Amino acid sequence: MANKNRETLILTLALVITGGILAGIWSLRDKILPGSEQVSVNPAPNQNLSQNVIPGQIPKLDTSLPNPQVLTMDGSVTMVAIIKQLQLAYSLANPALPTIYGIPDGQPNGTNAGIKNLLNDKVAIAASSRPLKPEEIQAGLVAIPIARDAIAVAVGVNNPYQGGLTMEQLRGIFQGKITNWSEVGGPNAPIRVINRSPDSGTQSFFREVVLLGEAFPTNLPNYTTAEKDETTPLLRALGDNGITYSTVSQIEGQKTVRILPINGFLPTDRNSIKNGSYPISRPVYLVVKPKVSPATKNFIDFALSPRGQEVVARVGFVPLQ
Repeated sequence: MANKNRETLILTLALVITGGILAGIWSLRDKILPGSEQVSVNPAPNQNLSQNVIPGQIPKLDTSLPNPQVLTMDGSVTMVAIIKQLQLAYSLANPALPTIYGIPDGQPNGTNAGIKNLLNDKVAIAASSRPLKPEEIQAGLVAIPIARDAIAVAVGVNNPYQGGLTMEQLRGIFQGKITNWSEVGGPNAPIRVINRSPDSGTQSFFREVVLLGEAFPTNLPNYTTAEKDETTPLLRALGDNGITYSTVSQIEGQKTVRILPINGFLPTDRNSIKNGSYPISRPVYLVVKPKVSPATKNFIDFALSPRGQEVVARVGFVPLQ
């Protein structure tokens, strides 16, 4: 009987020790195995979520808000195609939850206005074609990259200039310092600059990357800045000597325009975007507040899922992976 009790005690101790070892291994799992971290929807109260999230990273969002009757979005005109296709695919899995893009629906107001509408609680998600500004980060917003995009520089198809531009030449043109095509090796003809609206996130990004943060000039001859964030009127206004820019997905395939190489690379080459050879490329984002509804988080997760990234590629953007 004593032997049996001793065997039982030894077996019990062995199970306890083994369980402790396994628990220790499991607790270290997230530190040892890359990519094993689980997404928490209830971050610590003092955790700072205000950020431009690293591409491919899923942020930890507080999903304690109730689900809305309608999932509201506004923002980038550049991202109309990608958002619309994500809406369609998302609605197939969530038919009871309508989604809208723009205020009113179908009329997005541009990145800057969309982010303002998010801050003012008019929408749950803002689509942004630029990173967050410091004051927007300070306000607590979170920008999640969902794709990569490139800005294409375009001239009219009948423009006699047949070359490409360096970044320095492009900067000079949009600073108003280079005003004739002959200054970049073309014919003796004035350059008409057609700039995007100040509401455009694409304009903000172009200014930071091409003009190195300097302001666009004002009151120059042959230099026009659009009032509304629309691409089609800009392309129609190019004529034989104009130049403008837009996201490559909005220009690629247009028969009335020609895309210029920049530093010897075209944005239509997806590899040059992925490896950074094309100099005017960027992530595009979904922007939210750190506290969201489960439905909002599900839309973001869908955009980052393999199926969502297939949508990204189908509409001409570059998937994150």
